[in-house]
Amino acid sequence: MDITAVAAPSARVGVPRGLVPASVVLAGAVTSLVGLTWDIQWHSDVGPDTFFTLPHLFLYAGSAISGLASLLVVLTTTANTKRDKAVDPLVGGRAVGVFGRTFAAPVGYLISGIGAALFLVYGLWDQWWHGLYGFDAVIDSPPHIGLLLSISITMVGTVMIFAVARDQKWGTYGVAGAAATLLTFSMVTVLGLRALPGGPVNTVNAGSAFFSVMILFTGAYVLNRRGGALAVGVVVAALQAVFWWFSPWATEVYADATGLPLRDYADGIPGLPNMIPMSLILVAVAVELLRGLPAWVPGLVGGVIITGLSPVQRILVSGGNFPNMERYVATVVAGAVLGALAGMLGRRFGQMLRHLAPAKENSHA
Repeated sequence: MDITAVAAPSARVGVPRGLVPASVVLAGAVTSLVGLTWDIQWHSDVGPDTFFTLPHLFLYAGSAISGLASLLVVLTTTANTKRDKAVDPLVGGRAVGVFGRTFAAPVGYLISGIGAALFLVYGLWDQWWHGLYGFDAVIDSPPHIGLLLSISITMVGTVMIFAVARDQKWGTYGVAGAAATLLTFSMVTVLGLRALPGGPVNTVNAGSAFFSVMILFTGAYVLNRRGGALAVGVVVAALQAVFWWFSPWATEVYADATGLPLRDYADGIPGLPNMIPMSLILVAVAVELLRGLPAWVPGLVGGVIITGLSPVQRILVSGGNFPNMERYVATVVAGAVLGALAGMLGRRFGQMLRHLAPAKENSHA
């Protein structure tokens, strides 16, 4: 398949070049996110699972969709390069040589494809793990950690793919959607911080502030226009709202269909959606208002907002008491420091991704 040949007829029917493969990769990433929020809820409300469950199949299918789309673009680009045909730099970015220039891979699709390939390896490990130990009762088993990191790599590649087309309308929407998907997915990474000795600091809340601010800033600086941070925040809020309904509903329906009971203490509170800071919109507004200041300033403010309001979110959703003041203050201070660092890193990552755009697209930015 010649991607330049495909682009020409697509343009005649109003489909921008590069949009179709990028959209397929993003669709795969979102499918994996659906599988993750469903799987987390399953582990919370039902418990044990096997290798072949519907949530797992969504995870596998999403990675397969992204991986196959990435592979197709890489093979097409390689074929065009070997035939000395022009390669559209808007499709995934500049092509780089792989395995001694055996393949020519647009850098965005290379990263998303690597994540999908790693997912296959860890998927085989997960199947072996289930065959050896049977039911898996936790979300953070060793093969699951590898699977989640692999999908995260694919999602990073998805952000890169759309960053190449950031000056196009579809690229703008895609950056906001891909960054929001990555931010939402990263909340499960925060669970691993529970194993760290945080002392007086709530490591989960502080980690949530770090990842949220960093990815929000990355998307905002890729777009580099007013409203960029708010666009990412709005998409995250939309995903949170949809999954808030979907996660418990899908889990209950699937449990009934398979004849498995919900746990007696299952409260129906969405797992992954509840990990997402509801204050993220406030952080996005703060970023927009403090736009002209050094990135560490709005980053610090964002870290304080998230860690400061996290106990409020927990109390509103599931009840309980406010943490003791010493732990609360220590966590907010940690959130401020990590937020400032995340703001600087997010700005740097966003600026780096802007350089993926073709020279003619980037010259006036």
